[in-house]
Parts: sequence; C-alpha cells; structure tokens
Amino acid sequence: MKKIFQFALTACTVPAMALANDGIASVSVGGIVFGKTDAVAMKKEVLNVSHNLISVDYEFLNESASDVEETIVFPLPPYPAALQGSDTYYGQPDGFSIRVDGKPVAFQSRLLARSAEGEDVTAQLRKLGLSNKEIAYTPAFETSSGKAAAFSEQQARQLFKLGLLDKDSREPTWTVEVNYVWRQKFPANKIVRVHHDYRPFYEGGPGASAMYDGFAQTYCTDQGYLKARAKVEARSNGYVNTHNVSYILTTGNTWKNGIEDFTLNIVKRKPDELISLCFPGTFKKINALTYQVRLANFRPSKNLDVHFGNVEEDGKQDGVMPLLPK
Repeated sequence: MKKIFQFALTACTVPAMALANDGIASVSVGGIVFGKTDAVAMKKEVLNVSHNLISVDYEFLNESASDVEETIVFPLPPYPAALQGSDTYYGQPDGFSIRVDGKPVAFQSRLLARSAEGEDVTAQLRKLGLSNKEIAYTPAFETSSGKAAAFSEQQARQLFKLGLLDKDSREPTWTVEVNYVWRQKFPANKIVRVHHDYRPFYEGGPGASAMYDGFAQTYCTDQGYLKARAKVEARSNGYVNTHNVSYILTTGNTWKNGIEDFTLNIVKRKPDELISLCFPGTFKKINALTYQVRLANFRPSKNLDVHFGNVEEDGKQDGVMPLLPK
C-alpha cells in the first residue's frame, strides 16, 4: 500500500479500534464463521469516513438463476469491559441501524466475553447471574446505555476467584466481542441496497507527546506531515485533539469478485482538520472537506486506518455527515 496524502495531527497511545464491512457468515456454537458466496456480487460500495461518523452504502446483485438467502454479519472489534485511561470511544456504536432498500431491518446481537488469555468466559459470567448488559457494559457508555448495576459482593468474590476482576481496581479483566447478525434475501438478478451509518469507534485525545512506535508506518507520515503537525501544535500550545478511526475492509472479499466498484470519501468536519492515511490509488480533492478515491475490482488486502487531527471536542459534534458531491 502506498502513501497518498498526509496532513498534521497528533500521536496517541492505544491500539486502533476498527469497524467492519458486511460479510457473508454462518452462526454456529463457536460464534461467527465467515464464508464466501459465488452467487452474490458486491457491485458497489460507497464508504464515507469522518472522525465522528461513518456512512456506507452497498449495492448487491444475486447473479445466479435462483433466489439466495444468506446470514450477514457486521462484526465489531473486541473492546475492554474496564474503563480505559485515554480519550477513546468503543463498545457498541450509538444509533447503529440497518436499512435494506430504504426499510429498517431487525438484527440480533451476539455477545461473547473472553478472558485475558483468550478463553470464552461468557457462560461463566452468565452462571454468576450477569446480564448481557452487565457483561458488555463499559463505563465509557454510561451516558448512552445507562449505568449497569454494580457487582454484588458474592459475584465479586467469584469473579476474583476466576481471575475476571482486578483486585486493586475492582474492574473487569475480560474483553467483549459483539456481532450484529441478520438474514438477508437476495432475489435472482435484482439489486439489493444496504445502508449503515453510525458513530465510529476511535482512539484519541490531546497529544503533545512523541509518536508511538509504528505510527509513521500505520499512517504514512513523512517530513511534510511532521512540519504541518508542528505548525498546528505551535498555534494551539501543543494541544491537538485527535481521533484515529479504523475500518475493516477485508471482509469485502467474501463476496463474489470482491468489491467491483469502490468509492472512499475521507470527509473533514472543518477545512483546517488534519488527515493522514495509507491507501492504494490516487485521491482527488472534491471540495474543501472531501478527498475521494475510486477503485475497480477492489480486493482489499489490508484494513483502513485514518488519522484525524485538530478535530472538534465531542460536545461540539453534530453527528451529521457533510453533504458529498453526487
């Protein structure tokens, strides 16, 4: 993958979170298992990414002679149940919905908890009487999800015994995996349009510290980036609010022929917002807020990592994607 463009922004200290393309899957006792279809093609995907909103539109076509029904999964990345020390947003995204041909579609949430060693501990937590909300809860979501009840002393003792509660902080040590799953019919030779939009997970915060190891490789930074970043820091007394957003693209390979017509719009929330990323192809500046790249027959080998700097504080965000050119 080659560097396309970069603008200044700041470093953070936690691993990037990710969101995902829709993919063909099956649901079994072991969880979500990705498969592949030779009947349904992803004819088009338009992905719009800003630091606080992702909007994606798909067009699928069943190219076989018979109707097909598939299990579709939208996998969310694992996140810690305990409170994190940095400015991050993660868990289950606010306002997530699925619309097919303009109509809302019901979906199920599949929940899995894993210990620090990677063991599935969901059944153990449920046996202790923890609800899905208590298993999936993280303090970062108190405002949107409502506060989960504290563990009882009896539950806490058992959690300590199982190594699932930190003895000093009394916070959970497990991670949570959530997958949104639904059944989708694809009539023969008919376009099916699917739409999602939601607030993405991010890592971020004010950053005046040095960039962490691997930062330059992840976001294709160079001397031009460093100079631009220094200018932003100089006029903001070293304070550059940052959101790093990731998106899982490789699940697009589960569809016939990959992604036949792919458009990526990187959307700034304001003209002086700063952006850096690595991606194949050549970006064009569409307007003061939007950079666009289009790829034909795209089979992504890596996922998308976008670095946004000089972003608005959460309280100032309106959660509306700027209008894109048609």
